[in-house]
Amino acid sequence: MITKRIGSCSLLVLVCLSTSLRAASPEIERRLPPPGIELSAEVRERLEAKLDVLKKKLSGLREHKHVADTEVFLKAVDYALLHGEFYNEKEIPRADKALEVSAERIEQLANGDVPWHRQHGLVVRGYRSSIDDSVQPYGLVISDDVDFKKPVPLYVWLHGRGDKTTDLHFIHRLQTSAGQIQPPGAIVLHPFGRQCIGYKSAGEIDIFEAIRCVAQDYRIDFNRIVLMGFSMGGAGAWHVGAHHAHSFVAISPGAGFAETARYNKLQPEAYPPWYVQRLWGLYDVPNYTRNLFNAPVVVYSGENDKQIQAARVMEEAYRDHGRELPHIIGPGMGHKYHPDSLKEVLRQMAAAVQKGLDRKPKKVTLQTQTLRYSTMFWVQARGLQEHWRDARINAEIADDGKIKVSTKNVTALRLTPKKNMAGAIIEIDGEIVQVPKTERPAVVADLRRDGKWQLADPREYRNGLKKRIGLHGPIDDAFMDPFLVVLPSGKSSNADVQAWIDFEQQRFVDRWRALMRGELRVKQDVDVTDDDLRKYHIVAWGTPETNRFLNILASPTSGSPVRWTKDEVRVGDRAFDAAHHVPVFIYPRGNKYLVVNSGLTFREGHDRTNSLQNPKLPDWAVLDIRQPPNDLTPGKVVAADFFDEAWQLKPRDINPESRSE
Repeated sequence: MITKRIGSCSLLVLVCLSTSLRAASPEIERRLPPPGIELSAEVRERLEAKLDVLKKKLSGLREHKHVADTEVFLKAVDYALLHGEFYNEKEIPRADKALEVSAERIEQLANGDVPWHRQHGLVVRGYRSSIDDSVQPYGLVISDDVDFKKPVPLYVWLHGRGDKTTDLHFIHRLQTSAGQIQPPGAIVLHPFGRQCIGYKSAGEIDIFEAIRCVAQDYRIDFNRIVLMGFSMGGAGAWHVGAHHAHSFVAISPGAGFAETARYNKLQPEAYPPWYVQRLWGLYDVPNYTRNLFNAPVVVYSGENDKQIQAARVMEEAYRDHGRELPHIIGPGMGHKYHPDSLKEVLRQMAAAVQKGLDRKPKKVTLQTQTLRYSTMFWVQARGLQEHWRDARINAEIADDGKIKVSTKNVTALRLTPKKNMAGAIIEIDGEIVQVPKTERPAVVADLRRDGKWQLADPREYRNGLKKRIGLHGPIDDAFMDPFLVVLPSGKSSNADVQAWIDFEQQRFVDRWRALMRGELRVKQDVDVTDDDLRKYHIVAWGTPETNRFLNILASPTSGSPVRWTKDEVRVGDRAFDAAHHVPVFIYPRGNKYLVVNSGLTFREGHDRTNSLQNPKLPDWAVLDIRQPPNDLTPGKVVAADFFDEAWQLKPRDINPESRSE
């Protein structure tokens, strides 16, 4: 459904910035999407009138299973009007067309009909994101020879950067162009990926939610899913493929980028603070190179394309591990495919599709720096010695049935190579562990390292305070799952702190809508229900005196590593004047997160290139708000670090501006 806006169009009124902060903090320029032309009053009124009528008609169909297929067209026009996403007069008919299609589908839904579900050719559809309940568009190119009664391969194609290719223009392209690839006997999925964030953050999750949505209505063969992309889409194919190699039968990145520092030609003296460099480990593909050994990878570059740099970086990474990266180079080509090269790429993808994905390979290799990306086939890391350091698991089923495993920086893992693990012998890091023989099948073998490797009770995994799958930070990790923004019902006695909170919380709402193409779930602290607490991470704004979810931070017995009273912000043995400092951090709240006073930590200034749209703060930080928010930072970072693997402070004091740990 089209949700109520938070901001100028909302019934919720937020307190404006104080005069001092307003004067010191100029408006932060929105880069994505850029502002468009001014519509005439007649055009705007006409589109708004049509939109309002269709919204009312759709309101009675909100529980329909396929309402998102219609709602994406209304949202596209709604956002185009809200943000000024028309870039010339010729684009106005695109809005009329979107409303026309929406009206037709509303009528069909009301009659219980969804004819576009069995349509070949170009099909525009939508799904509802679990992260923020927004509807997101996607396109399908369905080959004429696809038999809807039989399993069908799926090619996932990630589009390139388009600063102006918002929902409306993305949908228009899906309606008018089949794109770069049209493999016979297959369906091609074009995910939106939240438009222009390099398939990071929510954009990465959206790829898999779109796949699941498609699989609900088409007989997708999950052993024959191909991942491809070019330019920004090539960058997405690199990191999504490296994170989830076990999900794809083959991967083919074209152009794009594969890491941060070299792509941006950063010199060591210009590197950002040490913790930002650590967080490059989230998306820098060389850190996940070994995962790519689990799937066929075929890279394409134009001979004269400067983005061949990504392939060169990954060629080096492969060689560091004793492998060679298959790399097809288009002769004489700049930033595009050579026709013959694309044919060869597609031939190799088709060969992999023909073979299919082996879900239980004899050899598996996992490489990661975070439990966000913990799984590869039948191997799962469930605990790390230290996050943001290289962690590995190499596992193999020997001919005699023994499972051989070697690890690095891993303290707990799960193995599921067989239907029945009872009696299995595991040789891990030179130690022998045997799973007891039982009458009932043992589906998994959980192991933990406590001096030596031993079997672990899987029921104990969630016991105690520790970094584990789903609870490991950093701050931005909360925005890859369903979350609820909780605003304070009170007002701070500190006018400067209140002004900062008002500014940053409203900026988060506005930025999420413009950049992430969705509406945030927002409630005041007094309106949050037990059901909300069970379902969502809580993103709380305010202070201990203004938001009930932050009251506990003022208590000396709270157990939180961060304390916040009216006089001071205390982190361990370091104290900061509460008159001018605000803590921002992420911390477990049962099986969910509590995030305090932070939205996405990459900001408008980082949107100039998708390669910089990475987390900019670790698990916690203290901000001096006497430095006003700008397009790069919410304030001056005076302290920042990661929590350890037990969610406690690390015993160290590092200058937050230092370029090295």
